[in-house]
Amino acid sequence: MTFYNKIKWVLGILIVFVLIVATNLIDRNNFVRVKESVETIYEDRLIAKDLIFEMSQAVQEKELALVQPDTVFFKSRNAKVNQTIQGLIGTFETTKLTKEESAVFDTLKNNFKKLKDEEAAFATIGFADKKRVAKRVAEINGNLQSLSDIQITEGKRQMSITKRALDTVELFTQIEIYILVFLAIIIQIIVMYKPKGDV
Repeated sequence: MTFYNKIKWVLGILIVFVLIVATNLIDRNNFVRVKESVETIYEDRLIAKDLIFEMSQAVQEKELALVQPDTVFFKSRNAKVNQTIQGLIGTFETTKLTKEESAVFDTLKNNFKKLKDEEAAFATIGFADKKRVAKRVAEINGNLQSLSDIQITEGKRQMSITKRALDTVELFTQIEIYILVFLAIIIQIIVMYKPKGDV
């Protein structure tokens, strides 16, 4: 094999090698995006949705006690429910929040703090006027509903990111196949080509 032929072989193999490394790096980047998106859907959306559901259940207990009116609830069980909600709020804070979600969550925390103050005042006046407590509970329910809607919107956005990344992987895989076929043909031409002087 002549020196010229060796260079042709080395260049041909080098081109294929560079192409495969480049496409693998692109594929790896896209798979990392898919992995992160799936983790975000689970950790920051599904878990957050579950926390919102649990907070809603606890707030519904308060609502039910206000409607009935159940003063025993406010004397004995309410402190435990508040502690549960506070724990859920603390756990929710550990999830990754979007800008909009953070604003709604801050409003929820503020409303919950005010609710505890209003419940203390409600107990002081002998559970006579429940309007302020009921209004604050309704506001908290609104905050929880907004947070729930954000989870769905963000979940859809993360799924869209996943789909785009997978589509990109598929596209690059197809391009890679076409380029490999093209390079194989070119390498064959280079290897088979013999200048007129070579026999």
